[in-house]
Amino acid sequence: MNNNLLMRDLPEKLRPYEKCLRYGADSLSNEELLATIIKTGTNGESSIEVARRILKLNNGDGSLISIMHLSIEELMTVKGIGKVKAIQLKCVAELSKRIARSNAKEQLNFSKPSTIAEYYMEEMRHLEVEHLYVVFLDTKCRKLADKVMFMGTVNSSVISPREILIEALRVNAVNIIMLHNHPSGDPTPSKGDIASTKRIAEACKIVGVRLIDHIIIGDRTYVSLNENGTIRREHF
Repeated sequence: MNNNLLMRDLPEKLRPYEKCLRYGADSLSNEELLATIIKTGTNGESSIEVARRILKLNNGDGSLISIMHLSIEELMTVKGIGKVKAIQLKCVAELSKRIARSNAKEQLNFSKPSTIAEYYMEEMRHLEVEHLYVVFLDTKCRKLADKVMFMGTVNSSVISPREILIEALRVNAVNIIMLHNHPSGDPTPSKGDIASTKRIAEACKIVGVRLIDHIIIGDRTYVSLNENGTIRREHF
């Protein structure tokens, strides 16, 4: 006997599909949005109840952001979520991240720290360890490439300016921007952040490459070391 509770078993007013058609997708709660992907519940539970348990997994606060931090294996610990559904949920989380980045790209201006931070925000603010990204730019500050150069604590003792400059010369970059995340969510620069920034800026000068900015990403917030005066540069 199949005890899985299907979407059609719910009262019509509780069915996310019907609610979406009638009132629009923005009328759905987080649980209802996930329920449209999960589709079926388990052991007398509706898909909405299963979705609710997912959002509370690992002390989650009920927000969709929590899915970003859950592995496929962790999702599969929820009854009713097998490998296929877990993969679908992770793909939806990744899709939302890429959509946010694509929207930001439309207004991307590498002369403005705010738009650069917005472009990389969704990709970086969910990372659980520090990542150092370097964006390589041409003479007109158009993006040539970006690359994760380091993972772990970003400070002057572990960052090698040599590796950054080798990559800059490889792609013919004349300007670079560094970004790294603070998993704590607080983008306040540490002494190590400031020391590594100054060290790399000095190394860049030697080979004719400019370090335009070092942006620290927090949770929906950022600090630009150019804006706060740690790095000073001419206007483009």
